[in-house]
Amino acid sequence: MEFSSLDAQRESCEAYVVSQRAEGWVLVPDRYDDGGISGATLERPGLKRLLRDVESGLVDVVVVYKIDRLSRSLMDFSKLVDVFDANDVTFVSVTQSFNTTTSMGRLTLNILLSFAQFEREVIGERIRDKFAASRRKGMWMGGNVPLGYRVENRKLLIHDEEAAIIRMIFERFLQVGSATILARILNAEGLRRKNGKAFDKGLLYKLLSNRVYIGDAVHKGTSYPGEHQPIVPQDLWDKVRSIVAESPSKRAGQSRRQTPALLKGLIFAPSGYAMTPAHTRKKGRLYRYYVTTSVQKLGPETCSVRRLPAGEIEAAVIDQVRVLLRSPEMIVKTWAAARNNSDEISETEVRDALVQFDALWGELFPAEQARIIQLVVERIDVDVEGISIRLRTEGIASVIAELRERPSLDRAA
Repeated sequence: MEFSSLDAQRESCEAYVVSQRAEGWVLVPDRYDDGGISGATLERPGLKRLLRDVESGLVDVVVVYKIDRLSRSLMDFSKLVDVFDANDVTFVSVTQSFNTTTSMGRLTLNILLSFAQFEREVIGERIRDKFAASRRKGMWMGGNVPLGYRVENRKLLIHDEEAAIIRMIFERFLQVGSATILARILNAEGLRRKNGKAFDKGLLYKLLSNRVYIGDAVHKGTSYPGEHQPIVPQDLWDKVRSIVAESPSKRAGQSRRQTPALLKGLIFAPSGYAMTPAHTRKKGRLYRYYVTTSVQKLGPETCSVRRLPAGEIEAAVIDQVRVLLRSPEMIVKTWAAARNNSDEISETEVRDALVQFDALWGELFPAEQARIIQLVVERIDVDVEGISIRLRTEGIASVIAELRERPSLDRAA
């Protein structure tokens, strides 16, 4: 601003100093203004500089327009007066004449400060009441703008691109049922918050609990219909909230039960019979297995490999698949299969995509891992000496096509 109230107050104070020139008063060159900072606090740069100069003996008289320009707190002002007295500094208010060296002057000062503090508290109450009334009307009253919205003319408006991300997060949480897993997925895909930081479990829970996305305005825990448009449909919100309301351990158990067995339909015993997923529970713990179907139907003597611990055989298959995908022979075969869909793809791009897939595997949630294994693995044969894996080059090529459309890990990191 070219001319503000601070400038007007400064002119009045300078004129008063000039009028006291006969008393030997000289205006110091520094200005101790704190524009835009409340007088309710002593943490103000200009005031701190003034106190340093007072203690250094550079100031003999402190001149203000009104006493509440120095402080609106009675306790804080008492501290300032003690500092002034300790350094033989006189305090003068241009528009309120009194002498702080006399008892009557101190009484007058305390009365004026009491009214100044009362005024500050009344203003604070009025602002809080106005804020609460505005929130009850559903108005946006400032603060951090939620992901999915933008502010225009002090109103929340939908940001189309971000709103699509919010709806996607709600829908995918409905599928995954875990904020931890969903955070890993979003970060692996290169999605970021407004401030550029990565998603985490705590942030996702806050996002999934933010009623602003169904058009509500919340004030101190109470929801009111907001002026802004909702991003998330009410039925989707209700489904997500029903999942969040469950305990994490219960949701984790449901997620494990709903996740398809990684090797279902792919693994076969030496007898040629398929091995099917099974599980048992002991002392509250879930144990998963792959059992030969002939053992289930005809008895244990029908197969030399009766059952295998699911976790161990799945880990072994994954390790072997990741090794095979990086082999030169498989890179060449995959490149040949990929060229059927795109002549522009090079062998280097195929190799880079497979390396990226290897690094990305740990970021995928179980259902996605199972889908990819079903795509790239044709058959797994098991015997007492080890396992044999046959891959589908066409399936690998389709996975590479997906990876080329996915943001790179370097950008997601």
